[in-house]
Amino acid sequence: MKTRLILIVALVALPIAIVCNFPRTMQGAGADEKAVRDADAEWSKVAGAKDLDKTVSYYADDAIVMPPNEAMVTSKDGIRNLWKGFLDSLTNISWKATRVEMSKSGDMAVLLGTYEMTMKDGSKDKGKYCEVWEKKAGGKWKVGTDMFSSDMPAPGASPSPAAAEKK
Repeated sequence: MKTRLILIVALVALPIAIVCNFPRTMQGAGADEKAVRDADAEWSKVAGAKDLDKTVSYYADDAIVMPPNEAMVTSKDGIRNLWKGFLDSLTNISWKATRVEMSKSGDMAVLLGTYEMTMKDGSKDKGKYCEVWEKKAGGKWKVGTDMFSSDMPAPGASPSPAAAEKK
């Protein structure tokens, strides 16, 4: 009887102990990944609507933006000025994450994706981006690092050897 009781308790307790001891990536990564993907998609919509305040609100207070062919921007005011210049010169901007990598701790995510934008002069640009999102107090996700670069050749530059190989 005692052996049977121990066996029953073990069969009930063992699965509970295993589930409770799974790493965070097993338990909550799906929800966190969805939250970051959703936040990035919403951020793209907000930028497309040219809402400067909401666009800048996605950045952490200590965020860094690395735009192409410009110095790194390291202040909230600098980021605001950068986006003001973008939004004033664009008729359309959008981006979409193509890959999300979550940290094992669940408090950081790296998003890779592609963007497209149309300038007021009718010229178009498309490229890629890399964002590092950080989970802040209260579970809110904010962009800590934002980097993007065009897939188009720089004006006056010849295509890269890698681009020639794709043909």
